[in-house]
Amino acid sequence: MANDNAQAMNKGLDPKWLVLGAVMLGSLMGPLDASIVNTILPEITDFFQTDVSITQWVPTVYLLTISCLILLYGRLGDMLGYKKIFICGLTAFTVTSILCGFSQSVWMLIAFRALQGLAAGMMMSVSFAIITSTFPPRERGRALGIYAISIAIGLGIGPTLGGAIAEYLNWRYVFFVNVPIGICAVALGSHVIPKGDVKPGQRLDVPGAIAAFAFLTSFLLFANRGGDWGWLSAASISLIAVSVISATAFIQIERRAKQPMLNLELFHSRVFSFASLSALINFMALYALVFITPFYLAFVLKYSILKVGLVMVASPVATLIVAPLSGMLSDRIGSRSLAVSGMIVCSIGMFLLGGLDANSNSFDVAWRLAVCGIGSGMFQSPNNSAVMGSVPPMRLGIASGVLAAMRNVGMVLGIAIAGAVLYNLAPVAASGHIGQLTGSEVDEFVNGLRWAYTSGAMMAGIAAITSLFAVRRRPES
Repeated sequence: MANDNAQAMNKGLDPKWLVLGAVMLGSLMGPLDASIVNTILPEITDFFQTDVSITQWVPTVYLLTISCLILLYGRLGDMLGYKKIFICGLTAFTVTSILCGFSQSVWMLIAFRALQGLAAGMMMSVSFAIITSTFPPRERGRALGIYAISIAIGLGIGPTLGGAIAEYLNWRYVFFVNVPIGICAVALGSHVIPKGDVKPGQRLDVPGAIAAFAFLTSFLLFANRGGDWGWLSAASISLIAVSVISATAFIQIERRAKQPMLNLELFHSRVFSFASLSALINFMALYALVFITPFYLAFVLKYSILKVGLVMVASPVATLIVAPLSGMLSDRIGSRSLAVSGMIVCSIGMFLLGGLDANSNSFDVAWRLAVCGIGSGMFQSPNNSAVMGSVPPMRLGIASGVLAAMRNVGMVLGIAIAGAVLYNLAPVAASGHIGQLTGSEVDEFVNGLRWAYTSGAMMAGIAAITSLFAVRRRPES
């Protein structure tokens, strides 16, 4: 590592930027896979001659397994070094992508997607920690802003790439596309990411890890599938009961543990508490948009899968442009004003999306999506920098895990809330003939979309308010 760093410095390239590049390359695959698979679900359903209710588990199980162990991975990063967790996750993700591509049944695909989610959680849990430990505070916002480019690219090209693959190739290539990216990321990351220190005397809080796993799994499964099963069904009520019991047990365990998995004292910091909460609500708003907009484009405006993907690119492209600038600016003026302003802009964008109707065109949709993307880009880098800068160096891994958990839990909750609003106000959205809407049904569907977007605008507005409270009591050293 020392030789690599010396060679990089001799060539005039600061090694910390190589570390950032390696993390970005690896982190690209998680959001890419999350956004690309939804596009090819109809083809998978047809290929395996199965029901939509079964193939829906292909993206669902991935999202659930990403989240369920993400806090554990963050703690392991603090104990064993962030590089080990990140490289293991990258390697496992690449291997499971190959397995997904060669699946011989839908249940085999679902099983491999579950393993792929576990691997993706390893990468996501420590990426912020690697960047924060590599860059000094005066450059942290800039680095996290540049890092946001990889997330935006993954989310942006996923639908378009998935549409192109669905139209011109076989669905299996959706998973095979990860392999060359993964191999390059493992090779680069193994050489440039600092090894980190194994901290002596550290013990894993196994009871806390089990309680966290039980809580996240039951709560997210309820949020994701409760609408289909019935919010008051026996299965849903059982999941809520398990989540409440396990969450209570987790808090009690962490309060008493000598070496807790999640040190609850982190939440004594107003910056950490409110900025983490803002991150959760931001992703709830963002994924309400990500979930419902393709329905509008496909079933109201009658766009092809490829054109849906091209229009959806507008939001992540705007984020890609704004996030690095916002991150650099936060290093100079702080994070709060940018985070608050970003969520206000995002709220306005989602309110404007609620004004779309059956006569709107692709430009009408794209510029509104771009407004939301600008707001999200303004918010995310400064907010992430605030969270990571509010914890001591020995807690960077678990703080990174908390941020990653907020993102994934927010995604699930945003989809659940937007879906519940849409399906209750427009029951036709849940029917089997949504692709053949009549005139009155289109009006009903558009009305449901309007209120679903309004719910997203309200969430973004709440995130702006919580960002106001993310104030540091004392200057960061």
